[in-house]
Amino acid sequence: MRHGCRVHKLGKPADQRKALLRALTTELIRHGRITTTKARAKAVREEADRMITLAKDGSLASRRRAMGYIYDKQLVHALFDQAPTRYATREGGYTRILRTIRRRGDNSEMAIIELT
Repeated sequence: MRHGCRVHKLGKPADQRKALLRALTTELIRHGRITTTKARAKAVREEADRMITLAKDGSLASRRRAMGYIYDKQLVHALFDQAPTRYATREGGYTRILRTIRRRGDNSEMAIIELT
């Protein structure tokens, strides 16, 4: 049974979807705030929370897992330096999704996802 084991498909094949989520997660961690569609924001929220949880753990194995996912090596080092102090008292929910106006071209729902 797959009850509750759903994946955000985003209308893309698996390889393109994984690359898109890696790129969005990398940019979210780099800039702290990105604007994207609401569906992509919800999908990237899970990945960003997972990377911050790895950074809070701080072990070598979790650092290697983060290196395999995030595109920038220096960004991983910065995340592992800052996350344990920034999110020490928080047990999850490291991101916030704010809805904005719809996109002009195709009227798709837009959102801002940011690190809290």
